[in-house]
Amino acid sequence: MRARQATLADAEAIAAIYNEGIEDGIATFETRFRTADDIRQWFGGRFPIVAVENNTGELIAFASTSEYRPRECYAGIAEFSVYAARAARGHGAGRLAMQTLMDAARQGGFWKLVSRVFVENAASRALLHNLGFREVGIYERHAQLRGTWRDVVIVERLLI
Repeated sequence: MRARQATLADAEAIAAIYNEGIEDGIATFETRFRTADDIRQWFGGRFPIVAVENNTGELIAFASTSEYRPRECYAGIAEFSVYAARAARGHGAGRLAMQTLMDAARQGGFWKLVSRVFVENAASRALLHNLGFREVGIYERHAQLRGTWRDVVIVERLLI
C-alpha cells in the first residue's frame, strides 16, 4: 500500500468509498450518497485529505480533515474522518491513511484532531486507540440514523 495526498482526480473513488460507509450505517450519520462533484468541494482549502492505494494503484482508503469551528481560536483544530473500502477493511489501509493524515495535519499547522465515532464501531475505536487517540466522553442520543437514536464517542489526539 502507498499513501499520498489526495487530488481532485480521486473524487470519484473517494465518493464510492464514502458511499459504502453511508450504506453500512456504522460510520456516519449521513444518509445522502455523495457524488464526485460533492467530494471535489472538499479540496482547495487548508485541510489535508490523503488517499491510500493498493499495489495495483486502486484507491482503497482515505482520510480527510475539515473545519472544527469557525472561530479563530480553533484554527489549529480539525475534525477528521477515515474510511476504507469494504474489501480493504482490516488490512491496515485505515491505519496508513490516519498516520499519513496526522503527519499532513501537523505539517499544516494543526495541533489537534477530533471526531466522533459510533459507540458500537469497535474497529474504528480500536484503530484510533492504537494511534494514540483519547476517548473524551460520550454524546448520548447525539442524532438519529434511520429512526434510531445513536450515541457517539468523542475522540481527540494532540499532534504537538
